[in-house]
Amino acid sequence: MKWIDFEKSIKDKDIKLFTPRDVSVFLGRSTIAVRFLMHRLKQNGQIMGVKRGLYKLSGQLVPDYYLANRIYAPSYISLESALSYYGVIPETVYEITSVTSKITRRFETAGKIFSYHKIKQSAFTGYGIAHQDGANFYLADAEKAFIDVCYLRLLAGRESISRFDKTKLNKEKTLSYADLYKNKKLVATIRKLL
Repeated sequence: MKWIDFEKSIKDKDIKLFTPRDVSVFLGRSTIAVRFLMHRLKQNGQIMGVKRGLYKLSGQLVPDYYLANRIYAPSYISLESALSYYGVIPETVYEITSVTSKITRRFETAGKIFSYHKIKQSAFTGYGIAHQDGANFYLADAEKAFIDVCYLRLLAGRESISRFDKTKLNKEKTLSYADLYKNKKLVATIRKLL
């Protein structure tokens, strides 16, 4: 298979992101040959690096939330981004916020900022699959995103979230997510907020 065939198959199959390993498998080429090919394609402007080892075709639009899940895994969209998605907070969010069970990280790519905040492994739940512009991504439930925000603010010594729509949150579900953190102060804060 030639690069032109690979490029066509990427477009036909609507593959949004790919790795050198993907290219190696598709083209049946060695790792070294693919590395040189991708370096040349990047210099020619045919592909663009999203982060080290992850690429897209130049000019191809990749949905932000899908990209966020792929940049740093395991992760899911949460915090202010998820709350804005559900309309729980009135603000528009410009930074794509996620939670992860790995260390906290921040990336700037494709003209956007993607931040990942570490939470306890026991609390790394409460998310499902959502869709954006033909791509699937992991997104926290509204209640879980709310708890994640409150927990991280509590850890940082910041004030609790104040502007939010209580009617979009199920109180029992929210409290059950708060229990995952095993933090009495968090549970007391949630009871007071709701």
